[in-house]
Amino acid sequence: MEKYIKKSDRFDWSLTLLLFLFFLISCAAIYSAQSTGQYAGRNFMLMQAVWYVVGAIIISITIFFDSFQLKKLSWILYGFGLFLLIAVYIAPESIAPYRNGAKSWFVIPGIGQIQPSEFVKVFLILALSRVITSHHEKYIVKSFKTDFALLLKLGFTAFVPFALIMLQPDLGTGLVILSIVTGVILVSGISWRIILPIYGAGASIGGFIIYLVLVRPDLLEKYLHVQTYQFNRIYSWLDPYTYASGSSYHLVKSLSAIGSGMISGKGFRHGEVYVPEAHTDFIFSVIGEEYGFIGGSIVISLFFLLIYHLIKTALETNDSFNTYICTGIISMITFHVFQNIGMTIQVLPITGIPLPFISYGGSSLMGNMFAMGLVYSIHYHHQNYMFSSKKSMSA
Repeated sequence: MEKYIKKSDRFDWSLTLLLFLFFLISCAAIYSAQSTGQYAGRNFMLMQAVWYVVGAIIISITIFFDSFQLKKLSWILYGFGLFLLIAVYIAPESIAPYRNGAKSWFVIPGIGQIQPSEFVKVFLILALSRVITSHHEKYIVKSFKTDFALLLKLGFTAFVPFALIMLQPDLGTGLVILSIVTGVILVSGISWRIILPIYGAGASIGGFIIYLVLVRPDLLEKYLHVQTYQFNRIYSWLDPYTYASGSSYHLVKSLSAIGSGMISGKGFRHGEVYVPEAHTDFIFSVIGEEYGFIGGSIVISLFFLLIYHLIKTALETNDSFNTYICTGIISMITFHVFQNIGMTIQVLPITGIPLPFISYGGSSLMGNMFAMGLVYSIHYHHQNYMFSSKKSMSA
């Protein structure tokens, strides 16, 4: 009797199609963006294609690790991620230089810059998933005390990398960490009697701080010693044209580019508005200008299809550990997309968060491809499990 189905039938072809479409969109958008001349002589499109190949290799390795092996590796990867974050913080500037005011990258000769936090996000997802499954295996009967203990475990596990990332400082990645933790907590089984008061209090405090920034910044300066220039990010977000020559220069250019694209865009490589860092954080501005509302809508729809596919994979898997992994990845990708596109159209303040699979960046792409490798692994081993179960029942 045949024990396993063919490997090709266990492979996630739907996810492969989505990633291939993102690859085409990324190369086309980066090719147009690099023609602005900001970084003359560098072929970012070719480099992005190389990173996609590296990402494909990462997926081809990750896919063969089942949930049992990933559980064993979760704390090892988590510890390795913390080591990298500490190393990048204490390393000399010749190895880990400051870039845009943050010390977040290693410079590796012949390779380029590697940002450890992009991998730590995925390592954290594995660690949080391990914490939840281990907790539920130990405490079969739930209570307020066990739920609160689980919340503390998750909070401490996330706090350590979050604190190290904020020391760099990297607010964008710190917010991604918070989104991952929030998503995982919501499906962890913790009672809403605990979750609602905590997140309600957090939202209230955040709203109150924003109110003080807008109405009484003098109180923040007096009691929290916040400097005036630190308010500019919010001021330039709410009133970009007043700060068009300074802190909101990127936003004004992005709005001009996307707005000038109108419905159908100006066409491939016909962009006219110069947007700094268009090949990285502001890649959506290029898409909006050259392909208009229609092109932007297609890209957003592809991300909706990706999220739908991840949710479907999370619901179909027979292992709760895998479900938590998918949830963390969904939270990470969703926040990245919402924040990146939102900041280019003034819905959200600007943070240094790339658009997944489309923005240029080796570390970001490899981290996301590693996350996709976990999804491939879940689908690959689940299909074999379902086949084996059916064979056992028929026998």
